[in-house]
Parts: sequence; C-alpha cells; structure tokens
Amino acid sequence: MSLTVTQLTDQLIASYAKVGGINHLDGTNLPSKTAIQSISCSLLRLVFPGFFDDKPMHSSELKVETAILMDEVKGRLEDEMYKSLEYSPPEGSREGDDLRPVARELTLEFLAELPQIRELLQTDTEAAYNGDPAALSKEEVIVAYPFMEAIAIQRLAHALYNQKVALIPRIMTEWAHGRTGLDIHPGAKIGSHFFIDHCTGTVIGETTEIGNHVKMYQGVGLVAKSLAAGQALRGVKRHPTLEDRVTIYAGATIVGGDVVIGEGSTIGASVFLLHSVPPNSLVIYEEPNTKVIEKKRKEENDFQI
Repeated sequence: MSLTVTQLTDQLIASYAKVGGINHLDGTNLPSKTAIQSISCSLLRLVFPGFFDDKPMHSSELKVETAILMDEVKGRLEDEMYKSLEYSPPEGSREGDDLRPVARELTLEFLAELPQIRELLQTDTEAAYNGDPAALSKEEVIVAYPFMEAIAIQRLAHALYNQKVALIPRIMTEWAHGRTGLDIHPGAKIGSHFFIDHCTGTVIGETTEIGNHVKMYQGVGLVAKSLAAGQALRGVKRHPTLEDRVTIYAGATIVGGDVVIGEGSTIGASVFLLHSVPPNSLVIYEEPNTKVIEKKRKEENDFQI
C-alpha cells in the first residue's frame, strides 16, 4: 500500500509526541554544527598560517589577511557563543539578561589565547617530527598528519572548555574525531611536546592529565572504570594521569582516575592496567600476568623498551 506525503508526515509528527526525548522544540537555538565546523577550519588557518589556505600566503599580506579572517571568526564565533549561553546561561545570570555582551567578551578572551595555543602546537609539531623517522619535514607533519589536526582542535576546544562554554568544545573535538579517528575530550589536560603516532583509535577521556614529552601510539585507551553510576560521576576524576616522558605502545588500556603512571615509564603494547606504577617503570604483558619491571633510564630522551 502506497502512502501519501501527508500520511508519512502525520506518522512522524505522532512519533515526535510519543518519543519526546530526542526533540528540541520551542527552546533556544542550539549552536550550529555546520557553523562550528566551518569556524574550526578558520581557526586552523589562524594557528597555522599558510598551511590550510587555497592560495599561497606571502608575509607582506599576512597582517591584512589575518585581520580579515580574525574579524570573520570573531563575528561567527560570537553568534555561536551566544546560542551556547542561551542554552546554558553562565552562573549568576538571571532570566532576561542580555547575554550578547558576555558572548562578545568570551569570544575575545578565547581569541586572545591563540598565541599561547600556537606555542604549544609548535612543541607538538617538534615532537611529531623528532619522534617519527618517516616524517620528511615539519611541513609534512602539519599538512598530512591527522594527529596535528586533532591536537590543534583539542587545544582550541580546551580553551573554550575552561571558559565553561557548553556544547561548542565537544562539537569541535567530535568533528576532529570523525576526521582523524582520534578521540580526545576537550576537558583533557595535555602538556607540551605531545605526540600520538598513527593516532587512529586512541581515546583520551575528559579528566585525563598528561604531562610533557608524552608519546603514545594507535589504539591506546585512557579511560574510566565502569560508568554504572552515570551522572553521579560528573566532575569526579575518572581517567588516568600520565607524568612527564611517558611512552605508551599500541593497544594499551589504562583505567581509572586514581591511576598515575610515573615519570619516565613505558607501557608496553596491549597492556590492561588498573593500578599506578612508580617512575621509570617498564610494564609489559607476559602471560598469564602483566609484569612490572623497574627500569632505569639510560638518558633523558630514552623512550625505548
């Protein structure tokens, strides 16, 4: 039996009434995923000038082109920020308050952080280039390595997350996740000289803390224990802490907010770890048990098993 468009529409409208938990009707306008994806692309152009542009960028044009792009990003991001504030008003605000000035101020504060974010991204670029003999140049790292796009978006989103901006940071990092296969929550705290080789399938949870000069490989999970308690765990430290100069090989999973991987440690491939390890440890999987070996570093940059 063929159905008319009117009948199909009536069926769907009835579903809207019956299954109401996935409707967003008669409420505030949510931030646009499409707009935020476009803004994210523009932010990449701002932090990596000349790398994500369709035409060559000459230094003589840099100031004018950057000012034009900055003004464009400011206006578009302020609009999305306003929607975010309407959805989740800042603490202390009252119904009917004009949130546009707040959106403008938060946008300016965020954009003022771009130079500092660029400094961190330069260290990530150095770590990726120095840590991968397959890299022919730092330019290749920036334009071709999915890790660089993912970490750039995460560091940008982390700045918004710290401003307690709702929805936008997560939309940004999930956009990067879909493009790169690397899932880093915007809440994760990540130090300098960070690198994930290959990066596909690695997951880094919201309350993860990562020190400086940390290197990981594909398929690593820095995750929480069972989340059966659900929303009761909001705000609780659920994910591991990695101290400086830690290396984690492919497929390793480290679980729990009370787990600390000591400075200079190496976690071998496919290890499933539920407890902390002291500095300079080597953790490898040997059946039937995971084995922890005390390891002395030969030199400062010795990350090898």
